[in-house]
Amino acid sequence: MNGFFPVMLQLRGERVVVVGGGRVAERKTLSLLEAGADDVLLISPMLTPRLRALANEAMIRTLEREYIIEDIAGARLVFAAADSPELNGKVAEDGRRIGAWVNTADDASRSSFVSPSVVRRGDLLIAVSALGASPALSMRIKRELEERYGPEYGKAAERLRRLRERTKSVIKDAAERETLLRLAAAEAPHFKMEEDDEAWLARLRKLITEG
Repeated sequence: MNGFFPVMLQLRGERVVVVGGGRVAERKTLSLLEAGADDVLLISPMLTPRLRALANEAMIRTLEREYIIEDIAGARLVFAAADSPELNGKVAEDGRRIGAWVNTADDASRSSFVSPSVVRRGDLLIAVSALGASPALSMRIKRELEERYGPEYGKAAERLRRLRERTKSVIKDAAERETLLRLAAAEAPHFKMEEDDEAWLARLRKLITEG
């Protein structure tokens, strides 16, 4: 057993600290912003051009100096993403001391959580991780998933969400509702585009009745 529990986190309104200003920190920061994080503090005396641009656009806050433990006070998540293993180790130790969840970019064994490789297609989010054993393997599988699940799956997830909300008000029987939604998902992403949501719902209910 690997000891990690997979979970999706809501980061809006939560403070996240990234220690480091290089390429690794840049990747972590961009993934946080893509996930909706809106309170990201980055600490490093040097920043990549992309990180500086994000700071200039007020997408992140920065402290352009060396890290001190007070920087992570109140943080929900801490990313130790510096180029120095020694600094990353100190950040990880400090994070555990104050009760924050810490991701150490260069050593999963010192992390209280890991960041998976992610494929985003609207409301559909697919995550894969080798738990630090082989980032290259995670990236290979991510590329395969990107080819298998294209943008059309994001549109499918959006339509399935609307259908699910609609069925809550028109189908009281839980078993029928579950069967209908399973049939709908089986058609994804190749829906009959000429059908509006109400016609789709009616057709699926008819399939259940006749089946």
